[in-house]
Amino acid sequence: MRLTEWTSCGGCAAKWGASLLSSLVSDFPASSDPSLLVGLAPFDDAAVYRISDDLAMVSTTDFFPPLVDHPSDFGAIAAANACSDVFAMGGRVTIAVNIAAFPEHFPRAAIVAIFAAAAAVVAEAGGSVAGGHTIRNPEPIFGLAVQGLVHPDRIFRKEGARVGDVLMISKPLGTALALAGGSPSDKAEAIAGMRRLNRAASEVLQAHDAAVHAVTDVTGYGLFGHAWDMAERADAVFAFDDATLPLYSGVADALARGVRTGGDLRNREHVQQHVRIESGLGDDHAAIGYDPQTSGGLLAAVDPSTAADLAAAGFTAIGSVVAGAPAIVLQ
Repeated sequence: MRLTEWTSCGGCAAKWGASLLSSLVSDFPASSDPSLLVGLAPFDDAAVYRISDDLAMVSTTDFFPPLVDHPSDFGAIAAANACSDVFAMGGRVTIAVNIAAFPEHFPRAAIVAIFAAAAAVVAEAGGSVAGGHTIRNPEPIFGLAVQGLVHPDRIFRKEGARVGDVLMISKPLGTALALAGGSPSDKAEAIAGMRRLNRAASEVLQAHDAAVHAVTDVTGYGLFGHAWDMAERADAVFAFDDATLPLYSGVADALARGVRTGGDLRNREHVQQHVRIESGLGDDHAAIGYDPQTSGGLLAAVDPSTAADLAAAGFTAIGSVVAGAPAIVLQ
């Protein structure tokens, strides 16, 4: 079976546009609970709630329609993507519950494969799937609510980047473009990347502790959208070096052919006014920053002294934080 034949859009590209979501979130009532260390004011990759002086709970949820055809790939990618928010906060995964919606005539074997693959990835992340909830729905949807633990004084946040920091990312870019315009081997490479957890990348960052100033994971709003959240809070410019952006195979060719994905336009509408593309770089370069990612890498602003260690651990240096009014620059 081909899961993508059951749905109109998939992966993190199915997210609401950031502009609409931000408007909704701004209407949520503020919490007065002092134990809520990270909530919606300001929002981050996950919520964090203090349990004791040295322990806090990280809570997140993520789900979407299929973006790949094989049920096992879908389950694994959905689980890796959901766990990523815990790792982006500097936490460790402990427990997860499935969030599932399938047509009543959906093949049972496919559901079993999705659940099994997700459980295996959660186990690899260090946790266990302990239950879930399944409803009927015309299109298949799957994801997880994931809980983790973190020390209250060692939470990674989107804010905190400093002028002079190096910007580093733990995975290549272009998941949606590779799936939309790549060859079968290009798609297989992107799928393998999406199945890969950010656990090791997070643990490397945690080992460098105070040298890591801000972290997020790059998902549905693309590199530029998620970087803008960090740049705005840092009151600084995030300058990316086009030549160093790591891409999945086939992405550059797809961009040159004019391939764009459905999430591209929504991401542009949200952040384009904050983005400056240096002379000589066309839209086939800029579009990689708007491409919605699914189970993308961790983006970290770190002290230059730790950049070499992170590069040796698999991160790629893709830019720097410079003084100036908040903006995203591709140069």
